[in-house]
Amino acid sequence: MTTTAIEPKWHTTNEVAAMLGFGLSKTKMLVLTGEIRSVKVGRNRRILPAWVDEYVQRVTSGVEGWAA
Repeated sequence: MTTTAIEPKWHTTNEVAAMLGFGLSKTKMLVLTGEIRSVKVGRNRRILPAWVDEYVQRVTSGVEGWAA
């Protein structure tokens, strides 16, 4: 018998907050302002993994040459 791991197709706002290391209220604000794309499914917001990647790419695109 073979077991297959099922990868999540989308994330909750809470999961995205944990992934990005942000608070839930900051993540919800990013979703409400459209900085992180989302869809509404019933009463819940869902975010595709690609949309999280888009946000990270957009935020980090201007800081390539910076050193701490």
